[in-house]
Amino acid sequence: MTAASAARDDAPVFTRGSTMRHVAVMTATGSIGLVAVFAVDFLSLFWVARLGSQDLKAAVGYASQLQFVALSVAIGLTIAISATVSRALGAGDRQRARRLAASGLAITGVVATLLSIVMLLLRDPALDLLLHAHGEPAAVASRFLAIAVPANIAFSIAMALSGVLRAVGDARRAMYVTLAGAVATVFTDPLLIFGFGLGVYGAAWAIVLSRLVMLGFGLYGAIRVHDLVSRTRVEAIRRDLAPIMGIGAPAILANLAMPVAALYVTRVWSDFGVAAVAGGAVVDRVIPLAFGVVFALTGSVGPILGQNYGARLMDRVRRTMSDALTLSVGYALLAWAMLAFAGPAIAAMFDVDGEGATFIVFFCRYGVAAWVFITCLFVANTVFNNLGYPLLAMLFNWGRATLGTIPFVVIGARWGGVEGAIVGIGVGAAAFGIVATALAFGIVARLANAIKSK
Repeated sequence: MTAASAARDDAPVFTRGSTMRHVAVMTATGSIGLVAVFAVDFLSLFWVARLGSQDLKAAVGYASQLQFVALSVAIGLTIAISATVSRALGAGDRQRARRLAASGLAITGVVATLLSIVMLLLRDPALDLLLHAHGEPAAVASRFLAIAVPANIAFSIAMALSGVLRAVGDARRAMYVTLAGAVATVFTDPLLIFGFGLGVYGAAWAIVLSRLVMLGFGLYGAIRVHDLVSRTRVEAIRRDLAPIMGIGAPAILANLAMPVAALYVTRVWSDFGVAAVAGGAVVDRVIPLAFGVVFALTGSVGPILGQNYGARLMDRVRRTMSDALTLSVGYALLAWAMLAFAGPAIAAMFDVDGEGATFIVFFCRYGVAAWVFITCLFVANTVFNNLGYPLLAMLFNWGRATLGTIPFVVIGARWGGVEGAIVGIGVGAAAFGIVATALAFGIVARLANAIKSK
C-alpha cells in the first residue's frame, strides 16, 4: 500500500482508540500550526519594535485589531468545513465529503473577498471611530492595512484547507499549512524591514508572502495527497450552502465576538494614551502565542466530536469533551504561571518602558487569569458547534463580548484605571465560562439519552 493510498483510508480514525490521545495529538499539532499564525504577528511587532518608535508599535496594534476580524471569520468558516466534512467521513460517505470540501472552499473564497473589499474601503473610518486612532499611528496603520488586507483571501482559503486536512485526521499536514507561513515570515520580516529598507511596511509585505506560502501547502495536502476536494460546481455549492453556513454563520458570529470585544478594549486603551496602546499591542501578540493550545481546540477537537457523533458513539463524545477540558484548563494554569514570571522580560523584549511596561507586567500577573475561564468557554463552544447547537456558541461569545466585557471594563476603568479595566475583563469571563461549560455537559447528556431511547 502506498503512502497516498494509506492516507486515503476511508475508515474514520477518531471512532476508535483513546480519546485523550486523539485530543492531545490533534490539539498539539493544531496548536503548532495555529501558534505559527500568531507567531507571524509576534515576529512582525518584534522587528517593528527594533525601529524604536512608540507610534509605529501603536500603529501595528491598531492594524492587527482590524485584521483580527478577518482571522475570526476564517476560523468560523474553517469550523464549518471541518465539522461537515468530518461528519460525512464518519458516516462513511467520502464522495459527499469531497463535494462539501469543494463547496466550502468556494464559499470561503467569496466571503473572504467581499470582507477584504469592505475592510479596504472602511479602514480609515474604522480606525477613527472604532479605535480612536489619530495622527501618525492612524496614518501608518491605514497604509499597513492597504498592503496586508488583500492577503486575507489566500489566508482564509488556506485555513479552510487545513480544516479539510483535520477532518480526515491528517493533523501533521494541517500543521504544515500554518507552520510554513511562520517559517517564511522568520526570513522575510527582517529582510524586508531592514534589508530592503521598507520599515514598518516590510512587515505588511511579509504577511502577504507568508499567506501565499500557506495557501500552496494547503492545496498540496488536501488535493494532491488526500484527493479530498472534488471539482467545484455551482449546483453543488447551492446544495451545500445551507449545511455549511448553518454551522459557519453562527460560528463566524461567535468568533467575531472576540475581536469586537478586543476593539472595544483597544478603544479604552487608546483613551489612556499611546503608551497603553503600545502595551496592549504587545499583550495582543503574547496572549495568542501563549494560548495557542486554547485557540487550537476549536478546530482540532471538532473533527473528533464530529466523527463520533456521526457514528452515534456518545460515550466517546462525552469523554472527548472531558479530556479537552482537562487538557486545556491545565495548560491555561501553566501558561498563566509562566507569563506572571516573564512579564518584565516581555516588556523589555519589545522595548516598552514606563506606563506601557507597567501595563504589560500587570496584565501578565493578573489579567491572564481570565484565560482560565475563556478556555472553558472555548471547549463549550466546540461542543455546541459540532453537536448541532451553533447558536449557543454565538450567544455565549457575544454575551461575554458585551455583557461580560463592556460594563465590567467601564466600572473597572473608573475604579482603577487601566488595571481596573483588566480585572473587569477577568470577572466577566469567569461568569460566562462557567455557565457555558455546565450547559455543554447537559447537552451531551441529553443527546446521549435521546440516542439510547431510539
